[in-house]
Amino acid sequence: MRTKNRMLLLGVGLSTASLLLTACGAGSSDNGGGGGEAEAGEFSFLTNVENTTIPTELETLAGDQCKTAADAMPLKVDTVPQTNLDQQLQLLAGQGALPVQFAAGNAPALTKELAASGNVLDLEATLTDLDVLDQVEPAAIDTIKALYGGFNVLPYQYNVEGIWYNKQLFADNGIEVPQTWDDFTAAAETLNTSGVTPLSASGEQGWPLTRLISGYLFSNLGKDALQKVADGEAKLTDPEYVEAAAAVADLGQKGYFGEGVGSIDYDTAINQFLNGKAGMLYMGSWVLANFNDEAANQIGTENIGFMPFPKVEGGAGIDNQYAANVGLPMAISQKAYNEQTGEWLKCITENYGSSALENQGSISGFKVNEEVDVDPLTQTVQETISSTDESVLWFEALFGTQATTASQTNAAPLVTGSISPEQFMETVQSALK
Repeated sequence: MRTKNRMLLLGVGLSTASLLLTACGAGSSDNGGGGGEAEAGEFSFLTNVENTTIPTELETLAGDQCKTAADAMPLKVDTVPQTNLDQQLQLLAGQGALPVQFAAGNAPALTKELAASGNVLDLEATLTDLDVLDQVEPAAIDTIKALYGGFNVLPYQYNVEGIWYNKQLFADNGIEVPQTWDDFTAAAETLNTSGVTPLSASGEQGWPLTRLISGYLFSNLGKDALQKVADGEAKLTDPEYVEAAAAVADLGQKGYFGEGVGSIDYDTAINQFLNGKAGMLYMGSWVLANFNDEAANQIGTENIGFMPFPKVEGGAGIDNQYAANVGLPMAISQKAYNEQTGEWLKCITENYGSSALENQGSISGFKVNEEVDVDPLTQTVQETISSTDESVLWFEALFGTQATTASQTNAAPLVTGSISPEQFMETVQSALK
C-alpha cells in the first residue's frame, strides 16, 4: 500500500501559529459551523478545516469498529479555519460550549489555560480507568507531556524526526551508520571529499538547521536543556548552549551543506536527497509521502535508511534520540465527558492506530493492533515509534513567535558564517524576553 498522506509544512513549531498541519485524505464533514453548544447525545468534534485525515478516519470507525458507540452518540464534525481556531476555542470556553472533542490551540499555552480552567479531560487518568492506557505509545505520551505539561491531548498524528541517509552512498564510501557526533562529522567529511553534499537542508526555512542545534543540545545537556531556558534557569548565551550552535556552524564552514544553503527551499532540499546529490537529510516522518513518490525518488526506497540523532560523547542525553511532534492534537472536554463519550474514547484508542495506517498510511501515537500491509519505510518508522519510550522536542518548541522568527531567519547566516554562534544565540535569547 502506498502512503496517501500529503503533509503540508506550514512553519515549524507548535509554539507558534505556524505549525505542522495535515492536508490529506478524503473530505471532512464540514458543517461550516465551527463549534457551538453541542446537541444532547452527539459526539461533537471541532477541528481545523485543513485537517481531513482525522474526521475521515473517525467516520470510518463510526461505521465499523465504533458503530455501537456511534449509534448511541452520533459523530458530528464541525470545522473552522486554522487561523480562527484559537479565537473560536476561547469564545466557546467562555460560553461553556466547547464540543466533546476539539483541536488543540495553535500554541500549547492555550491548551494549558483550558486545562487549568477545567475544560480539558485528564487522559492519563481516564484511559487508565477505561483500561486502554497501554494502547497509546509511550513515546507519544512523553512528547505530549513535554509540550502540554500533562497527557491531555490525543495523538491522532505522530511524527518522529531523525536523519535519513542514502544506503548506497554510504556503502560506496565505506561509511558505517554514525553512532556519535564525531562519527557523523567524519561521515560528512568522507561524503564531501567524494563530491557529494553531505547534508541537504533548507536554509530558507531555517528550521532544518536549528533542529541540528537542539539535537546537539539535548544529546549533550539532556532532554530538559530547553525547558531550563524556558523556565529561566539557563540562557542560550551560556557557554554550553553556544557550543551547540558552534558545532552546527562548523558543519557549514566546512561546506557540508553544499553551496547556496541560504536560498535552498524545503522541496529543493528533499529533491537533492532523492536525486542522489546529498548523502543525508534531517527530516520528520512526514517526508515518507515524498519518498514514496516514484517520479521524485530517483534513488529508490530500498536505498533509504533512518537513524537517530548521533550521540554527543559524554553527553547527558538519551540514547537513540528522536525529536517528535504530535501535529495538531485533539483534546476532550472534561465538562462534556460522560459514559457514552468514554465508549467512543475507548474505541478510538483501541482502533485508530490500525485504521489510519491501513486506510491512509497515516502514523499516529496509538498502537497498531492489527497487521497492516505498508511500505518498508513506513514500517521502519512505525517500529521506531513502538520501540521508543522517550523523545525530545525541537529548538523552537517552547519559544514564542518572536524568538521562533529570530531563530529561523538567522539559521542560514549562522552556517554561512555571516554571524557568529555567540551572535546567533544572543539574538534568539533577546527575542525570548
